[in-house]
Amino acid sequence: MRTAPTILHLDMDAFFASAEQAAKPSLRGKAVVVGGLGPRGVVATASYEARVFGVHSAMPMAQARRLAPNAAYLVPRFTLYREVSEQVMGLLGALSPLVEPLSLDEAFVDLEAGAAAWDEASARLAGAKLRADIRAVTGLTGSVGLAASKMLAKIASEQAKPDGLVVIEPGTERALLGPMSVRTLPGVGPATGDHLRRAGITTVDEIAEAGEDELVRLVGKAHGHALYAMALAHDERPVVAERETKSVSVEDTYDVDIHDRMRVGLEVQRLADRCVRRLRDAGLSGRTIVLKVRRYDFSTLTRSETLRGPTDDPGVVREAAARLLEAVDTTGGVRLLGVGVSGLADYTQEDLFAQAQAQALAEAAAGESAVLEHPDEEGAEEAAAEQAPPAERRWPAGHDVRHVEYGHGWVQGSGLGRVTVRFETPYSEPGRVRTFRTDDVALELADPLPLVRGAVCDRRGG
Repeated sequence: MRTAPTILHLDMDAFFASAEQAAKPSLRGKAVVVGGLGPRGVVATASYEARVFGVHSAMPMAQARRLAPNAAYLVPRFTLYREVSEQVMGLLGALSPLVEPLSLDEAFVDLEAGAAAWDEASARLAGAKLRADIRAVTGLTGSVGLAASKMLAKIASEQAKPDGLVVIEPGTERALLGPMSVRTLPGVGPATGDHLRRAGITTVDEIAEAGEDELVRLVGKAHGHALYAMALAHDERPVVAERETKSVSVEDTYDVDIHDRMRVGLEVQRLADRCVRRLRDAGLSGRTIVLKVRRYDFSTLTRSETLRGPTDDPGVVREAAARLLEAVDTTGGVRLLGVGVSGLADYTQEDLFAQAQAQALAEAAAGESAVLEHPDEEGAEEAAAEQAPPAERRWPAGHDVRHVEYGHGWVQGSGLGRVTVRFETPYSEPGRVRTFRTDDVALELADPLPLVRGAVCDRRGG
């Protein structure tokens, strides 16, 4: 166990919603909810102003609208969030070579490994400087926890929210943890917490008093040993700079169930291409292709196929995903589709596409009907285009736009052939609202602007 609080945990405050407020002057100080806006959407992040009404992450969006009907409801802009995250991770990397990102807005840092801190005073100074640097570079706030272990540093950052810094001094851990709920400890979710409650254990002190043998009896050997150690404030987990990626996947949930088999096939092909782009961006390839299908009745099916070697070829992944789809009955409708790749490696086997093409040709030779049932992507798109009128341009709520006359703004809402835009930037006063036809050629989607004037943004992804 360390003798100084040199493990730092950073958690950005209401990250997505705070980024939207920083980007949109008219929303500062207002309730903002970011997430999926369809009938099955869920809340990704709620601003602190929205949390006053009981809105929280993972809540169904329909429930959030009932609780806070006057909040601003926005679709996530991951391009912006990734840009800000890269800026924050760059600041953490300047502190230490040991940075363990947990998500876009959360990370552990070993300050001792970077000689950024060696005792309580230096750790507190490093944490305060980091918070100031984050605000200067991104315009956002982050909460910092400092302790001698990862578990305690995370607890400290929770206590620091919002926009604060908390240091847990070595020697005070047991007294701090004792009265806390068992749910405070990592790995104690609702089910385990309820199981412990029925045994009369509701606080961390009561876990320690129960003893290791009783915990093993209640929750099993591995979990029991770990719970007892954490209750005694023992956590020897190191900060790991490189977290191994086990799989890469993408999925979409649809507001209306998809019944058309051709449309399902096209969606799977599109998801396969997106998955490959993520693979390539990460410099990875994989051997096992996974298809996920959630049907109309919420039953979820997973099918997989393992190739001879790793690949990052979109043709190979599309072919494998299409073969997996053939074995799934989608007659009643599909509400979610996903494509993933696991068995990852940092190299590819170049002849796999040729193998996939040969297999596809062999299947096609089995009969013309197979070609008609499972047409290639290009032919299917042409057929769909003949049957359906051109799609109306989509204007996601909260996304950036530019008008040739009025300049930069963001979408407040759209529908019935109209789109409403508020024209403002992160550096302006709250702007005016105007409404246009959705097909107005003077209006187009735009890239997000940096939250701080003069900041450099990386335009690599959406």
